[in-house]
Amino acid sequence: MKRILTIQDISCLGRCSITVSLPVLSAMGIETSILPTALLSTHTMFESPFRMDLSEQMQAITAHWKKENIHFDAIYTGYLGTEEEIALTQQVIRDFRSEDTIVFVDPVMGDHGRLYAGFSSSYAEKNRSLCAMADMIVPNITEACLMTGIEYRENYDEKYIKELMAKMRAVLLDTSGSTDICQENPSPSSQIVAITGVSLSPGQIGAAGLDSSDDEYYICQTEQLPAVYHGTGDIFSSVTAGSLLQGLSWQEALQKAARFTACTIRASMEEQADPRFGVAFEKVLGQEL
Repeated sequence: MKRILTIQDISCLGRCSITVSLPVLSAMGIETSILPTALLSTHTMFESPFRMDLSEQMQAITAHWKKENIHFDAIYTGYLGTEEEIALTQQVIRDFRSEDTIVFVDPVMGDHGRLYAGFSSSYAEKNRSLCAMADMIVPNITEACLMTGIEYRENYDEKYIKELMAKMRAVLLDTSGSTDICQENPSPSSQIVAITGVSLSPGQIGAAGLDSSDDEYYICQTEQLPAVYHGTGDIFSSVTAGSLLQGLSWQEALQKAARFTACTIRASMEEQADPRFGVAFEKVLGQEL
């Protein structure tokens, strides 16, 4: 059985981050280990959540794993929260990456053209250096813009998305030579840059990807449902990362993730679920994975 490590926060209430990735990846037949970056009473859509930083605990946990010679087939990062936690995550990758370890990064930090509250441009730069260590990254349009300096657009076309992916790839190649990456853990020779939340025609949404090894471009689109729920990005990333470990191509992984995410939204709409509590993924957990 494949083993994946996911590095994200734990929100005690509200389906997101680890409370989404753990059940989804487990349902995909993957042994899932967790490294919590912080403990929150709720996710950040609720007002003033309690937050406990777990940076010290992260170091103690990984030190024990190193003594036990633990191997991970994949390392998957999501919401990290602080620059220190990004640096700690980079060290985890250096310590536990083997030749056969897939590093998958979802650089969660913004949406709708702006950073999430509490983040700065420096945080975006640190996320860029983390992305440079990955085999596959899945930023949304906002996050790709923040890391490349390209102007964010609400209205865009396929040419814009292709330019954004190409710029993202160029930025990662440039960043991989910085002292943040250095000789300890060079960037992969081939990286997949996938932009999520891409809508190129009315009523359709999905993702677009670019393979740096051969410039292969791929886009998948599925039905865009008239609802917005917290945590759908975490669903999408978890299914994509899990699909890669199942042996699917990155194109098949994006397609599967888009399809499953749409299923969870549809189930939530049927239940008339409160968007703050995330998607009702439990209702469809065994149907598509």
